[in-house]
This record gives sequence, C-alpha cells and structure tokens, in this order.
Amino acid sequence: MTVMQTSLKQLPRDLDQNRLPRHVAVIMDGNGRWAKRQGLPRIMGHHRGVDALKNLLRCCDDWGIKALTAYAFSTENWGRPLEEVEFLMTLFELVLRRELQEMMAENVRIQFVGNLTALPQSLQAEIERSMQDTQHNTGLQFTVATNYGGRQEILQACRAIATEVQQGNLQPDEIDEALFSRHLYTANVSDPDLLIRTSGEMRLSNFLLWQMAYAELYITDVLWPDFDRSEFHRALCAYQRRERRFGKV
Repeated sequence: MTVMQTSLKQLPRDLDQNRLPRHVAVIMDGNGRWAKRQGLPRIMGHHRGVDALKNLLRCCDDWGIKALTAYAFSTENWGRPLEEVEFLMTLFELVLRRELQEMMAENVRIQFVGNLTALPQSLQAEIERSMQDTQHNTGLQFTVATNYGGRQEILQACRAIATEVQQGNLQPDEIDEALFSRHLYTANVSDPDLLIRTSGEMRLSNFLLWQMAYAELYITDVLWPDFDRSEFHRALCAYQRRERRFGKV
C-alpha cells in the first residue's frame, strides 16, 4: 500500500496511528542543488522549497502528527551570498504575510525560535504578528527555527541559569535536565521523535542538539523541493520499523 493508493488526507493503511511520531523535525536541504539540476536560479529552489514545506505541514495535520519543526535559517547561513540572504529574508516575510489567514483557518499555532533580534525589523514585525494571531490555536504546533544555532541556544540557557544562581534564586544542585530544557527556545514543545534530513547529508548542522538526544534519524537523498507525501510516507514507515528503547533492553 502506498500513499498514492489511498485518500491524500487519510493515513495510509500500512501506518499505525498509535505509533506515529508526535513531533517531526526537518532539515530542508537541497533547494540550491534542485534549482541547479533544473537549470534555474537558486532562488527558484527556495520558492519550491516553500511549497514543499506547506505540503508537509498540511500532511502532518491530515495524518495526526501534533508538532512540526522546520530548520529555515541557521546562524551559519549568514555566510551565504548577500543577494541570497536578502532574498530569503524577503521570502520569509512574504510567505508569513500571505499564509497567515490560511494557518488561522487550519488552526495552526506557529512559533519562531532563534535569535530573532538579528532579523530585519519588518520581518520581526511579521513574526510577532503571526505568533500573536495564532497563539490560541489548538491544532498543529508549527515551529520555525530562524537564525537558529543549537550551540548558541545551549549557551544562552547556561547564561540564564548562571544568572539565576548568581542572584541567589537557584541552587546549583537544583539544576537538572527538566530545568535546563525550560531555558531553551523550545521550552513549550516536546522533543522531536523523528528528524528527517533531505539531500543525503549525514549531519545535524547545529540543529536542536539538546532536543535530538533520542530522536530517530531518517536521511534521504531526495532534494527538499521533491519531498512530497510519498516521501514522508516512506520516512514514517522507516520510523515505525524501529524499536525505540531509550537505552533500555
């Protein structure tokens, strides 16, 4: 049974509803390579990448997955050509403005994580508006990691905890995993159960380093603009074939 042999909204019959990941994270890699293979400018790959993300968001909602986190822009991505970075910032803003009503209609709650203060002011305003407008939605939790770096996130959590200790509000022996997690950007979201990375790269690229401790990793050679429901179905099938023991026998 493949995803194409059933309703697009219906969970494929070879997937167990009770064994789906609650939270899926994606590293959306390969937009530029996809465009190059098509003989197109790199920006067209990013346009197609937005469409792929929208389709995955809808698929998660249709199939009962509760949370999706997408790695949209890393702290290292500032090193890309200036024209590409400026295009991406403009694209993020345009997509937010254009898609907000649809996210409201589909009951999606969106949040952004990362050092958002470094982003253009107009983009910061759109981010704030999207989070405020959707904060009471009760459907899919959609987290967008923007100007995000896992090491930087851990450092800022350490600094915040150290300040609390210095001020006498916290004792060192009170610091545990739960407290540390509450100081991360993702404090209100469960850790990912499944990480999908496209384009065949075998690394985390500074993404959710603390949160990925027990995530199942699924790497595919498919480039992100070509990642559709059929590919997501394959990823979920692979996930359900694994035995998640969390260090136990």
